[in-house]
Amino acid sequence: MRPFFKTWLTICLLMPLAAHATNREQRLPNVNGYTPKSHVSAPSSKNKQAAKHSTQLSKDNSKLVPPMASKESSNVLSRAVNVLGTPYRWGGSSPSKGFDCSGLVKYAFNDATFDLPRTSNAMASGHGEKVDRSDLKPGDLIFFNIKSRRVNHVAIYLGNDRFIHAPRRGKSVTIDTLKKPYWESHYVVAKRVMPKEPGQMRVVQR
Repeated sequence: MRPFFKTWLTICLLMPLAAHATNREQRLPNVNGYTPKSHVSAPSSKNKQAAKHSTQLSKDNSKLVPPMASKESSNVLSRAVNVLGTPYRWGGSSPSKGFDCSGLVKYAFNDATFDLPRTSNAMASGHGEKVDRSDLKPGDLIFFNIKSRRVNHVAIYLGNDRFIHAPRRGKSVTIDTLKKPYWESHYVVAKRVMPKEPGQMRVVQR
């Protein structure tokens, strides 16, 4: 009986210790300096930060440049697409003489409606308002730097990562895509230009 009693006593003593150890393991997520109270308050702090971030996003969204009116955008894209296949010509700005990249843009945007500089670099540096690539809309201008650190090529965004442009000598007005690694690597910035207002001086924002 004595060995049996000893075994029974040992089990009785070990059971509370085992239970204590189990409870301690279950509380492990709350250790490392965090009490249950502080653990509960942490999400509250994160919520404050999330609310602050949300407010900042709202402020940023309020600064987004409005897209060009659908009729104006349609006219621009229509004029550009109608000259697909026209040969490239440096300094050219008409279907009969050919187009260079900025000449095509000037032609498509129509000087009577839009006030644009003649060169791609001038369009990029001092005209229109910058838009994020994720916010591109049909009719926006996209700029590239080819064999140079400065902007020296411009195209008209069509939507769905496609754009129309006059590439270079030996080529003609064509449609291309931003998904190509070449254009991805040379992409610089995008600008949105709005129609000039009759009788008012246009405000240029960089």
